[in-house]
Amino acid sequence: MKKFRWQILIILLTGLVVGILLLSEQPEGVTQIVPEPVTGGFYTEALIGSLQRLNPILDFYNPADRDVDRLLYSRLLSFDERGIPVPDLAASWGISQDGTIYNFEIRPEAKWHDGQPLTAADIVFTIELLRNGGEIVPADLQRFWRDVEVVQLSETLIQFKLPEPFAPFLDYLTFGVVPQHLLGGRTIDQIRDLQFNIQPVGSGPYRFDQLIVEDGQIVGVSLLAFEDYYGKKPFIPQVIFRYFPDAASALQAYQADRVMGISSISEDVLASALAERDLAIYTGRKPELSLILFNHKNPEAGFLQNPEIRRALYLGINRQYLVDRVLGGQAILADGPIFPGTWAYYDGLPRVNYDPERARQILIDAGYSLPAEGGEVRIGKDGDALQFTMLVPDTARYRALAEAIQQDWAALNVQVTLEFLPYPDIIEQHLTLRDYQAALVDLNFTRSPDPDPYPFWDSIQATGGQNYTQWDHKIASEYLEEARITLDLNERARLYRNFQVIFADELPALPLFYPVYNYGVDRQVQGVRMGPLLESSDRFTTLLEWYLSSRPAAVTPTP
Repeated sequence: MKKFRWQILIILLTGLVVGILLLSEQPEGVTQIVPEPVTGGFYTEALIGSLQRLNPILDFYNPADRDVDRLLYSRLLSFDERGIPVPDLAASWGISQDGTIYNFEIRPEAKWHDGQPLTAADIVFTIELLRNGGEIVPADLQRFWRDVEVVQLSETLIQFKLPEPFAPFLDYLTFGVVPQHLLGGRTIDQIRDLQFNIQPVGSGPYRFDQLIVEDGQIVGVSLLAFEDYYGKKPFIPQVIFRYFPDAASALQAYQADRVMGISSISEDVLASALAERDLAIYTGRKPELSLILFNHKNPEAGFLQNPEIRRALYLGINRQYLVDRVLGGQAILADGPIFPGTWAYYDGLPRVNYDPERARQILIDAGYSLPAEGGEVRIGKDGDALQFTMLVPDTARYRALAEAIQQDWAALNVQVTLEFLPYPDIIEQHLTLRDYQAALVDLNFTRSPDPDPYPFWDSIQATGGQNYTQWDHKIASEYLEEARITLDLNERARLYRNFQVIFADELPALPLFYPVYNYGVDRQVQGVRMGPLLESSDRFTTLLEWYLSSRPAAVTPTP
């Protein structure tokens, strides 16, 4: 029996050696089988909301329309997830040395869905509508375009003349272009009521097919791939959108096999969506920053002008708890005022972790201690108490966040009174008037690819602008102002890095986290990728690469 066991062992060892020798003699170029996408099928997505007008000049306040318009209409430029401009209608562009003149060459093969050529005249026409947008186009956007001279140089060349250098200008060229030959000669108010808005003609990768009507109501819209599109042709020839009032009804439609994707999965249905085995959830950072603003000029809370006090308050917030327990993990911790992953973000910033012991020591070193006669609030040497009021938007989400922060600060013996108000009231009646001590708010950079933080932190904006903290730091402002007129991206990144270092040292406000966006697509849809978002329609950035079926293709890598 013992001899038999040794024979087995010898056979096993021999097989192992032979296997190693065979592996070592494999050819250097190994053939692999990878899937090759095949054109065909259709994709159906549940959109949260309703159809109003499929026109990019009229969709500023309806995300559901903007999502569909993203596929119907072309733009001069798009931006990748890092905030770098990429060509769309524009085949190329150039900028004068002084940064005031931009020349763009439009793709000569670009066509409208009705076969007419798209020219520079269409872009001039679209901008004219933006300049005179009445109550439809945001007022600040109208003012911006009134200061820019637009010149059509030829059928395919267009020029923009700025009154002064402005590096974020390319941000403003992501508008959807509309056809002059169909809408020309009308004001924006007249265009608003045209049949065009429910039978649109664009120049994007998909063209309008038909509305889906049930019981006399528009419940969806069908799009077909545009055969003469100038760019990459999609693998999925038909995209169908169906409208639903909320994420819960959209999820029910997915469970009933009526749709293959859900445009937005809100927190109330996230757990149920995650339980669906065939539903892949894609998460991307929203273009929003939740933070606590301090009014540096409010005499009733003068201690908030002290950077050390602000740092102690920051150390005293358990931000990871806020993200994990209050927000259910639906946010990313923030380290500064510029979004991570963008070309302007400086990844060398230190993470400020929860450290209540250090926070208490900072407060003690700053002269704030508990009164000898007793009390729950720290008192300074001059008799000022560490207590202030924080304005909070009156929603369940903000209320839960604010109450958790209030408890964290109470543990430091800092007393905070919470005042809950409608969000518009906080902005219009308090922040704009600089009538507040602290406020829990979101900075929203939707549709602003350039990470320029100037509007919120430059000292010039402290009066009448959006620098609600009234932070006045000369060197930081110089960096921001120089970056706005600098065209070289590397130099701008250096200036913003310096600004972020100062911000991290001064902490004029307390960055909390970046909320995230969840998107659901059935696993049968392949090639889906989603990075950080500038708006919800950015989930379609890679749509032309999505596919429903594939065939194997042999690929032999180079040795």
